[in-house]
Amino acid sequence: MRFPAPLSVAELAKRFNAILLGDAQRYAHGINEIHKVEPGDITFVDIEKYYKASLSSAATIILIDKEVPCPDGKTLLVVDSPFDVYDTLVREHRPFQPLTHLISATATIHPSSTIEPQVVVGHHVSIGKDCHIQGNCYIGNHTTIGDRVVIQAGTMIGTDAFYFKEREGRFDKWCSGGEVIIENDVFIGACCSINKGVSGATVIGAGSKLDSQVHIGHGAVLGKHCLLAGQVGVGGKAQIGNHVKVYGQAGIGNNITIGDRAIILAKAGVVRSLDGDKSYFGMPAEETHQKFKQIVAVRNLLKSKGD
Repeated sequence: MRFPAPLSVAELAKRFNAILLGDAQRYAHGINEIHKVEPGDITFVDIEKYYKASLSSAATIILIDKEVPCPDGKTLLVVDSPFDVYDTLVREHRPFQPLTHLISATATIHPSSTIEPQVVVGHHVSIGKDCHIQGNCYIGNHTTIGDRVVIQAGTMIGTDAFYFKEREGRFDKWCSGGEVIIENDVFIGACCSINKGVSGATVIGAGSKLDSQVHIGHGAVLGKHCLLAGQVGVGGKAQIGNHVKVYGQAGIGNNITIGDRAIILAKAGVVRSLDGDKSYFGMPAEETHQKFKQIVAVRNLLKSKGD
């Protein structure tokens, strides 16, 4: 998420009573969780085993709960609760804006696109040329839809991330300050759900086709010209390559990378990253020929035991 104007780290340190380590003249240009950071961004870390990943990330400013040596090119803001500071900044720059009309006055819709009755279009939405959005869809705030996109009835796009911080025996909800980007020539079937990112973007790549009842988690990136069959679930921040095919009821875990042209067969459970140009099956998903060998071996073993 980009800030409308850069924020001074010195002013942030003063406001949040932070210890500032490193360059005090720096400015923050955006804020993102660790998986989405870019140079100039703020991120946060409050678990020691993740310090190294955060300190070596692309983020320029890091909210942290302990004084540590500041790497070159970074600024550290040491605070008691990095999560609370992070969440506060996101909420300030993505404040809650209730809708009072079906289509927000801040939405931009190309006149060649068809928006059927009872479609809700949120604040700062952009819809391109020759799109068709069927009735009873919800297009949430800060969603960008390209050209020639078809979205069938009852689909929800830009809903909040299912993302909670566990502490002191409870789950505190993160503010979802991200967005959804749907590129050109995408087809989305009925009753799908696509969560927006926590602070970055959830992306559906150009030419991809989603069957009905597909769920895409927050911050996931689906490549170009992918096919996802009915009831596929994609976890948050998963990275799926181009020309990937995922068959019905398969599940892809969060933070997983799938290579280009991979094929994931029905009901597979993907719990680790997978290479491209291969076919996968089973739970946990493995290369299809290996999985079927295992099934045959177990069947033969059971037969021999029965004898």
